[in-house]
Amino acid sequence: QVQLVETGGGLVQTGGSLRLSCAASGRSFSSYAMAWFRQAPGRERDFVAAISTTGGMTYYADSAKGRFTISRDNAKNTLYLQMNSLKPEDTAVYYCAQDPEGNYRDEGAYEYWGQGTLVTVSS
Repeated sequence: QVQLVETGGGLVQTGGSLRLSCAASGRSFSSYAMAWFRQAPGRERDFVAAISTTGGMTYYADSAKGRFTISRDNAKNTLYLQMNSLKPEDTAVYYCAQDPEGNYRDEGAYEYWGQGTLVTVSS
């Protein structure tokens, strides 16, 4: 059974940083691409970043480019999202997802999701 558990969310001031983690279990972590999505209140879940199995390829939403960094440690079965220069509009529940089939930017491509971790950026 695949399990994804996000941690690291919290309250931070504008301009601050947070690092989210996603611990994976249940199957071979290193075999699957991973991604981060986020859902702000009253909005749909949006793509943030994705990473290939080895970490050699990364992809970002325009809103994340230059501020967020996705990475993974296959030895620790963990996915990360380093978020810098945070803005109030980054406030959302952040989800990790595993193993896209199709367009990695499309939430419908993912079968496995974590429960989410809340990030709140105060102005």
